[in-house]
Amino acid sequence: MRKIGILGGTFDPIHVGHLMLAEWAANSAKLDEVWFVPTGISYMKADRNVLPGQERLHMAELAIQDNDRFRCLDVEVCREGYTYSYETLELLKGACPKDTFYFIEGADCLFSMENWKCPEKILQNAVILAAVRGDISLDRLRDKQKDLVMRFGGEIQLLPFLHCSLSSSEIRNRVRNGQSIRYMVPDSVLSYIEKKGLYLENHVSV
Repeated sequence: MRKIGILGGTFDPIHVGHLMLAEWAANSAKLDEVWFVPTGISYMKADRNVLPGQERLHMAELAIQDNDRFRCLDVEVCREGYTYSYETLELLKGACPKDTFYFIEGADCLFSMENWKCPEKILQNAVILAAVRGDISLDRLRDKQKDLVMRFGGEIQLLPFLHCSLSSSEIRNRVRNGQSIRYMVPDSVLSYIEKKGLYLENHVSV
């Protein structure tokens, strides 16, 4: 039986904050592996111009290539229509029934989780690892943790984590404005963004 972390996200682009969170979760929860799952068409971001899934997947693969505990999955990128976390977790649990999955997210997501598609199925198939970054009081988080478990069952663990305000949107804006993103993304991802001209105003993804 393995303990496997699942870190989903748009990853547009993946950055060092994502990698720090995955490594921190792996060490703190003693995970055997962390699987990165770039979203396909996220119903939460359907109104934003997101890079094609294959480009975001490739950047994620470049970012994790030197870490033996990290893997990338294309399960959501290859899925037609909107992608939902509960479907991905049901699929993975069905394929690996003996493994325990840990769904890694920022603790702030606990306050919107009840509005996600089928939150009870997420908690049925994975332990929630909620990264606490100090921007929300611990008392509020514990109250929300208890509320969600009471309503949907399952298990939610609060994971102390460093405060990191870096975001993909900030990186995209810096590229558009001709500012450096060095050290915000792995060198391999930086080279790919520059080579492909990603996130520039005149860039059209194919």
